[in-house]
Amino acid sequence: MNAAAQLRGLLQPGAPIVRAPGAYDSLSARLVEQAGFPAIYMTGFGATASRLGLPDIGLLTQTEMTEHARNMVRATQAPIIADADTGYGGPSNIHRTVQEYIQAGVAAIHLEDQVAPKRCGQMAGIQLMSRAESEKRLKAALSARDDDDLIVIARTDALAATGREDAIDRAKSYQDAGADLVFVDGIKTRADIEYVAHHLPGRKVASLVDGTDAASLTAGELQEMGFSMVFYALTALFAAVTGARTTLARLHDGEVIPASTSGINYTDYSQIVGLDFHQRLDAAYGA
Repeated sequence: MNAAAQLRGLLQPGAPIVRAPGAYDSLSARLVEQAGFPAIYMTGFGATASRLGLPDIGLLTQTEMTEHARNMVRATQAPIIADADTGYGGPSNIHRTVQEYIQAGVAAIHLEDQVAPKRCGQMAGIQLMSRAESEKRLKAALSARDDDDLIVIARTDALAATGREDAIDRAKSYQDAGADLVFVDGIKTRADIEYVAHHLPGRKVASLVDGTDAASLTAGELQEMGFSMVFYALTALFAAVTGARTTLARLHDGEVIPASTSGINYTDYSQIVGLDFHQRLDAAYGA
């Protein structure tokens, strides 16, 4: 069973909500998988942070994003849900984007309705394509997957740009166009989540961002509201940055590696990255 078919199985009616923490690189993808989550979200925000150390404002190219996805797929067995931004150009670019992600082995992608250059859904100043153009671009992506199992999620950033009603109207139109799931991004409050849940039927995605009011919602509450999938897009990235910054500050102040009772050691890390497998290969086939 390929990754897309595996994810489709997790999305069957009556199944538990699919929880997919964001991974910003292959190592964090391994950590998400080893923590027991059924799916991994390849966040464009995190990919931009990992590769460039810069904000999520559309700086990564299609080639960089699909390479990032391919490396995550190689490192894990859990299905990867990948950010495909706006498709990186016109219909031909969208077609190639879909084909590249299929070749990379991802289970799902999401396409958004912003104009280029895009912004993170939590930022101000988002500008949208027309609904008609967005529908055509979504249909181009759906056509490009041909008979592959790839799941296509339609994301709208209208909530912050043009308000709740337009976000719901756009999401419904993307459902009518054939999207497998729809995703209203930019949610910050419980009221926003409840509005989307009440006004948008069908399979839908929620994304919870650390530090927002909406982040206090549990997966169980989201499932009761009718959501099929939830992204914790930035949680691992923010935790990693917090841990590294704190430890480096302590190292700077003390000039020695700070003792830690909660951190990992070399042996722990070796287990995370699967060193034992490569040691067995070397023992069996090495010089």
